[in-house]
Amino acid sequence: MSQLTKEKGFSLIEVLVALVILSISLLALAGLMVQTTTSNSFGGHMTEAATFAQDKLEELKALRPKAPPKGDIPEGTSTDNRTGATGIVYTRNWNVITNADGTMRTVNITINWTDRTAHSINMLSAITQ
Repeated sequence: MSQLTKEKGFSLIEVLVALVILSISLLALAGLMVQTTTSNSFGGHMTEAATFAQDKLEELKALRPKAPPKGDIPEGTSTDNRTGATGIVYTRNWNVITNADGTMRTVNITINWTDRTAHSINMLSAITQ
């Protein structure tokens, strides 16, 4: 009688199934990497925008005198542009309103920018004399 020998190793079908499973999982990871990169980029733009708003607020606070009369903080609305480290142009708008007795100024700073879509952040603060 002939002896049956057991072959060792993987069949071609098993190897192909393993490659298909590996390919699907690698494609899923590639999609995740794209999403992560996009989110990280947006976070960087938000940080730059908040920094530009904070810079303007600190600049306006520096104009405030330490004692009366009314401060030198200009009232009204103004606009300027800033370019971030990534080349994105941020439009910075600010509006200063003095209260009735002149002791407090309300500052509203809005930063707008466009990367893939339009974005905006708003910072509201009060500056007292």
